[in-house]
Amino acid sequence: MNPLRSVGARLGLALAVVVAGALILVDLIVVPSLERNLINANLTRLEEAAPTAGSRLLLSSSDDTIQSAASSADARVVYFKPLTYDPPMLSVNGDSSAVTSTDVENDPLALRAFAEARAVHGTVTSGGVRYAEAAYPLIDGSVVLLRASLHDSLRSIHLVRSRLVVAGLIALAASLLVGYLAASIFARRIRRLERAVDRIASGDFSQPVVDAGRDELGQLAAAFERMRQRLAQLEHARREFIANASHELRTPLFSLGGFLELMADEELDPKTHGHDARAGRTVDEAGDRAPRSVPPRRGSSQRRIRPSGSHRPRRDPGR
Repeated sequence: MNPLRSVGARLGLALAVVVAGALILVDLIVVPSLERNLINANLTRLEEAAPTAGSRLLLSSSDDTIQSAASSADARVVYFKPLTYDPPMLSVNGDSSAVTSTDVENDPLALRAFAEARAVHGTVTSGGVRYAEAAYPLIDGSVVLLRASLHDSLRSIHLVRSRLVVAGLIALAASLLVGYLAASIFARRIRRLERAVDRIASGDFSQPVVDAGRDELGQLAAAFERMRQRLAQLEHARREFIANASHELRTPLFSLGGFLELMADEELDPKTHGHDARAGRTVDEAGDRAPRSVPPRRGSSQRRIRPSGSHRPRRDPGR
């Protein structure tokens, strides 16, 4: 039989499909949900820290104040001053980053907060890096922007995803192995039942059908055992009936055989001989129609019935 068509292979493949499906659901549902939660947590943190940083910058927009606000918010703080209102344009007045401010000069969230005069937050991508941002407008028209990189958070998500892939491959291999071994044990029980049924079908009722399991297969084995016992009883009754019937039929026929031998004696008077000869032929024909295929029972008479027309050798009267 093809190993791929065995119960073990099919059960192993079924378990592998279930595990693979679970991993796909985790990758499609759990991982994106975790990513959204991390991003939303960063955005909420920046949104809550923006008013405090704005209040401090209203009092003083010095570099020390900006650095202090950035340290408190654990984010980059950029302080914008309005250039024009129509169209809305901003210029960087202070930045906690000591490298450059060109990457935030035309920040869309800062311009949107300035144009709509309300706090906004969201994510932007700059230089191939994704950032979480919260922009907060102040009463004098200036805007405070808090920016935090999502690189570390997204890297953690990617690490979780890669670990899930590795764990999934291990789980797939384990499910294939466990499924194949479990199904092989189950298949051995099925093969034992198959051999027992073959013995019963061939007429061998001597060996019981045994299965120690308490599951559906064990119940099936118990049903086969009841069937074996009933068939064995029927077979025993059949043999007893044939033996008894053979004995009951042969005993009177053997008795009639002796009577036929007497009727074949030529010393009887002609009248009696002729009358009994006709009756003897009738009985002899009935004996010929009796069953011959059934073996006689032990101890029964084995005398041969002579045909009614046969004659014993005449004795010499002189002897």
